[in-house]
Amino acid sequence: MAANIDLLINKMCDKKEEEAYIYADELAEIGGEEVLNKLLIVLKGEDVESAYLAARALSAMENNQEALAPLLEVIHDKNNKMKNGTFVQSLEGFDLSEKFVDILRIYLFGNFKASFLAKDYLDYTEFDITPRTIKKAEKHWKHFQNNSKQDEAFEIKKEETESILNDLKAMFDE
Repeated sequence: MAANIDLLINKMCDKKEEEAYIYADELAEIGGEEVLNKLLIVLKGEDVESAYLAARALSAMENNQEALAPLLEVIHDKNNKMKNGTFVQSLEGFDLSEKFVDILRIYLFGNFKASFLAKDYLDYTEFDITPRTIKKAEKHWKHFQNNSKQDEAFEIKKEETESILNDLKAMFDE
């Protein structure tokens, strides 16, 4: 089995392979801890194309929650800021209920695609929210306000973010 997994990973990462995503999907179907661990190595590797495929496979796997934190690390990595939309898209295969602050950060600081996808998660995911979660979110919001150009895009995010935070705070005021 291990040799088969290694073969699939090599094929998935092969630059000459025109349909490498098929191998990513096969790995997701096999699943299990061994596949997860090997995909995490590819996810954190230098080759962004292979990392995208690893993220795709991890997203489609069952019992993949262990891969969420490493995927978020890759998304938040400043080196990936302009190319992390595909990674953010992979979040759809994970339980994000405890990751409100991470998703808000992606919304605030991500590129256009990442921010757009994160907004969708913010709108349609049921998050586990505590007063502490709100405080952390407000900290990132203040950081964004202090380090952003006050342009039209900023105003849109300001309106959206303040609306979200006010709604969340209202839950605890009742």
